[in-house]
Amino acid sequence: MALFWYFIKSLKNNRRFRIKLSVNTREVIEIRKTLEQMEKEFPLIRKIGAGRPVFWKNNDKKASAAILADLPFKKSDLLQAEKSWMKFAPLLECLFPQLTGGIVESEVKLISAMKSELAGIYRQDIPGSLFLKGDHQLPIAGSVKARGGIYAVLKYAERLAVANGLLDKGDNYSKIAAERCRKFFSRYRIEVGSTGNLGLSIGIMASALGFQVTVHMSNDAKEWKKRLLRGKGVVVHEYDNDYTEAVAKGRESARSNPVSYFIDDENSADLFLGYSVAALRLKEQLSRAGITVDHKNPLFVYLPCGVGGAPGGITFGLKHVYGDDAYCFFVEPTHSPSMLLGLLTKEYEGIKIQDFGIDNRTVADGLAVASPSPLVSRIIGRLVDGIYTIADQQLYILLAIGKDSEGIEIEPSAAAGLLGPVLITRHGKDYLYDKFDSVTHLVWATGGALLPAENMLENYHTGKELLKRSQIVLDY
Repeated sequence: MALFWYFIKSLKNNRRFRIKLSVNTREVIEIRKTLEQMEKEFPLIRKIGAGRPVFWKNNDKKASAAILADLPFKKSDLLQAEKSWMKFAPLLECLFPQLTGGIVESEVKLISAMKSELAGIYRQDIPGSLFLKGDHQLPIAGSVKARGGIYAVLKYAERLAVANGLLDKGDNYSKIAAERCRKFFSRYRIEVGSTGNLGLSIGIMASALGFQVTVHMSNDAKEWKKRLLRGKGVVVHEYDNDYTEAVAKGRESARSNPVSYFIDDENSADLFLGYSVAALRLKEQLSRAGITVDHKNPLFVYLPCGVGGAPGGITFGLKHVYGDDAYCFFVEPTHSPSMLLGLLTKEYEGIKIQDFGIDNRTVADGLAVASPSPLVSRIIGRLVDGIYTIADQQLYILLAIGKDSEGIEIEPSAAAGLLGPVLITRHGKDYLYDKFDSVTHLVWATGGALLPAENMLENYHTGKELLKRSQIVLDY
């Protein structure tokens, strides 16, 4: 209920919306400007609509402490999510013995060779240090979506088990793996709409617990992801249209089934908080590595963005952990800049990129989203420091550079953040001032561990060919 009223409050404060009350109903009526009017107010839209890459500084960004105090999620929610992850650890270790202590976490890796290659190829010196947050190798699901998807499934299983007398909150949670619980969960279905990686995360976790699972896949989803899910007994429905239709069909399907639960990538608190705990883990990792983050030693984080749940949750967590000493940038494909358009125009989820003549076709399937999350876009609008967009050609090139310089094997979408240090050094004087040499750059990788070897090799060769015959020019 608190989230609903936060949403209504956001609408009231938005100059493009008004609340109309009647005796029988409350209607939220959107007053939208014409595209022509938007282009006049926001000249950057012309460049975005033409498919050209852009770097956008969020001038609505405010001091983190003030914004965080006004959000529906608090630091206590972040800390409680971390406690929940620890309670689930014995269960995860039982179900997935490859997990050390039942912890779903990735390493932070210094990638100095990558930094040198980026500096040479893009002809831009990059002061400071460059690290990779390896969520492309997260256990179980091999992507950043493992954090939110697994957590959301576990929270639903917990609620069901407690409500039906199968679990007490003081129990060891490995009890949920017992056959008695599996038989109980098999009466229920979990559904999700996905472009791929969230479907994998939820499908793998839910099927391991015994749930029936249905994943509604958009036309962007890779065939190998569908095969992997079906191999685990997951029902996969394919649609001719994009992510928006897959989510809508998933919601509709779940509403028609009394024992079906829809995990909503656009509006799920569990997903958002599951992702946010990564910030607490990162703080521990950086501290162990002797890396200081403060006003004199800022942290710049580059987060690939689709609908916004994962980068939004991580940004929320980082701002609680480091305040304004952490600078968070989202990255979107030039053909799927939904979060950028939503925040730029303050239309949020009211934006559909096709209305701007943008086709939503990108090799970065996990980022191919036409409208941003209503929950996340309204939370993150005054927290995120900026957004840049990136062409598919650059994703392939960066993927190949990562493979050659550091042996990194990632999906194209996971390569999006690797251009961040180049762009910030080139365009980020407003952020950095005289702190260039003390900056820590952190690229957040998103997926890749489950990618079949032949797909990885094909992507790599595409990147190598582009490197051979392309003069690298950054049109930002």
